[in-house]
Amino acid sequence: MKTRVLNILKKSDKYVSGEEISRLLGISRAAVWKHIKKLKSEGYIIESVTNRGYLLVFEPDKVTENGIKSGLTTDFIGRKIFLYDETDTTNNRAKDNSSEPDGSVFIAETQTGGKGSRGRGWLSPRGSGVWLTALLKPGISPTEVSCVTLAAGLAVCRAIGLNSQIKWPNDIVIGSKKVCGILTEMSAEIDMVNYIVCGIGINVNTESFDSEIARRATSMYIESGEKYERNAVAAQLLNNLEHYYKKFLESGFISLRDEYKKNCVTLNKNVSVIFKKETVTGKAIDIDESGALIVETSDGIIRVTSGEVSVRGIYGYI
Repeated sequence: MKTRVLNILKKSDKYVSGEEISRLLGISRAAVWKHIKKLKSEGYIIESVTNRGYLLVFEPDKVTENGIKSGLTTDFIGRKIFLYDETDTTNNRAKDNSSEPDGSVFIAETQTGGKGSRGRGWLSPRGSGVWLTALLKPGISPTEVSCVTLAAGLAVCRAIGLNSQIKWPNDIVIGSKKVCGILTEMSAEIDMVNYIVCGIGINVNTESFDSEIARRATSMYIESGEKYERNAVAAQLLNNLEHYYKKFLESGFISLRDEYKKNCVTLNKNVSVIFKKETVTGKAIDIDESGALIVETSDGIIRVTSGEVSVRGIYGYI
């Protein structure tokens, strides 16, 4: 209900009376005031004027449940949200709470132990990005889980725009620099997935990076010169994640393949692949129906389903 009160205020550029909010939501004016008071405690500045009502004049740059849900159009992803001011990783929180409903989302203002692919660290500065994990419970086999990562990549690209592309399988880049990483983990039996945690970290309003990583990292702000409302970015991400995730569950990766290929910067590039404990080079020529990367090498065609793939011109690979 608090989210619905916020939505009414956000849609109006004029004062909205408590009586009008009460009528629209079917609650008492005392209940309206209770929700207004709660919103104020979360950092929203709401002017209250006798005989005129309430006016939203400022929204905090803070990820909030209300802020995210006000932009959600999903059926289940993000309908239950767990917020943390600080945690080690949101993936860990999702795994600790794996009994929660399918589509539950765990999001933090900052992570102290953020992880990227292959055990690398991931910086998660407070107040600058969207660091979240979706808990998913699909009825699929472990061999199909990598496709959830690919679907998440499409969701990120659509949510952030800015000519972002996917570096197969789990990085989102703008130009030659990384703006988002995706880390998918699972709990599974031999032929059955118990649950998946899909962690997504987007550099949204980061203004600069240490010189050590500046050559390979960027943010939405750096690329556009504009600051973004992180709640809106998170909501758009979750909306798109549900869209592509549902499509995958209904029709398999084949239903996403064409769009994925159009958004994949890896294709038609020279790549270096750690394949069967050896490093081989070649040209990425296709993504197959199951989401594997097809690479043409001097020794023939190889099918890459996992591992380290470096793309010439991305992150300094020459």
